[in-house]
Amino acid sequence: MKISPTPHPYGPDILVRERIESALSLHRSWEARLRQDALISAGLDKLAGSLEAGRRLMLALGMVRACRWCEEAEGGSCCGLGIENRYGDILLLLNLLLGVTLPARREKPDSCYFLNQEGCCLRVRHVLCVNYLCGRLKETLSREGLIALQTLQGQELNSGFVLHEAVRKIVGL
Repeated sequence: MKISPTPHPYGPDILVRERIESALSLHRSWEARLRQDALISAGLDKLAGSLEAGRRLMLALGMVRACRWCEEAEGGSCCGLGIENRYGDILLLLNLLLGVTLPARREKPDSCYFLNQEGCCLRVRHVLCVNYLCGRLKETLSREGLIALQTLQGQELNSGFVLHEAVRKIVGL
């Protein structure tokens, strides 16, 4: 899944760097207030649980291994250049609240800004990244595995959306 980057007069990474800086600024200004909010605190816990359950299932289904093989052996990835432009500052702020360190630079010139040697450095991902499943994985996953995966992805997306909107309202965006 290759998404063309949004052209920007100051270079291909300026948009994502601006959003990272905005998220870091929001984090500095709002972290204490957000963590004190009962809804946000519970939402972060719920989302972290959904993310961990999804990660365990992806490991058990062999998806992590398959995706790494695709990236290394075939030189391609669904994490294409430009997908990072889909990420807004609130989604990046959620990652900061969950302990993610956002990268200072792109590691792979033809891939998503957030893709590193271990895979995606983000915990909270854009809906396109969560929902995308390549043809090879669709063919190799069992029906039961696919249903389990989609169920957990739905929980992840729902928890993330509710939290995203609650944080957005508090910070006034």
